[in-house]
Amino acid sequence: MRVSAQISTDAVTSPDPVLPVPAVQARCLLEAEGPSEAEPCLPAGRGLRADATRNRVAILSAAREVFAEFGLQAPLEEIARRADVGIATLYRRFPTRERLVAAALIEKVSQYADAASEALADPDPWEGFAGLVRRVCELQAGDRGLSDLLSMTLPASQDVEEIREQAHAHVDELICRAKAARRLRPDFTSEDLLLMMVANAAVAHVTRVDAPDAWRRFVALILDGFQHSGGEPLPEAPSAAQITGAMARLARERGCGAGPAPVL
Repeated sequence: MRVSAQISTDAVTSPDPVLPVPAVQARCLLEAEGPSEAEPCLPAGRGLRADATRNRVAILSAAREVFAEFGLQAPLEEIARRADVGIATLYRRFPTRERLVAAALIEKVSQYADAASEALADPDPWEGFAGLVRRVCELQAGDRGLSDLLSMTLPASQDVEEIREQAHAHVDELICRAKAARRLRPDFTSEDLLLMMVANAAVAHVTRVDAPDAWRRFVALILDGFQHSGGEPLPEAPSAAQITGAMARLARERGCGAGPAPVL
């Protein structure tokens, strides 16, 4: 099973989930706002495109900010508020939460893939593997939205999944190299990496305000346990099917796997 590195703090300590705007409420918002907000009646097509582009850029910028602070279950109303658009406009641009997540975070997913590629360039197999773990955990600690995304599936976005697959291939190679060099324990699996990400996400979230660097100590302890030492064998790892099921469940819980949002 290839690992989508990341966390999920929401699975451990998350705010009460905020559900998408119900269809009736969304339609009322749309009628109240009228067509002028989402599709302004400007004399020239060029002006219309400029306004639509401004709205899209504002929504994506606000989404990155809000998701980073609160995770992928963050209220879409807060994103609309920070973008200075109506909730109906947000739904017109991004009919589902998963589409908004993919558009807002695809560049950040690329950071994970880049980190995996750079780790392969390290001539030391262990340092390459350990360096990737530290970097991904650092990304987790700084962005709850990215942390959520890397621990779940997002089949609605082919681009995100392709980037994830590229990163997975590099992670698998890093694991094989570190094992061949007898630096990584032989019973380590890619599923163990996801388990570590879930745990690190919780540590980073709980200590963010009072001890923002506590995750670094946690990762150091975990990496020490990952090394080949001839110790006792580990309990059986979760299966690929179990991990896949957990990732799909997390997507549904975060509003990114339960079907389309209200049609406005």
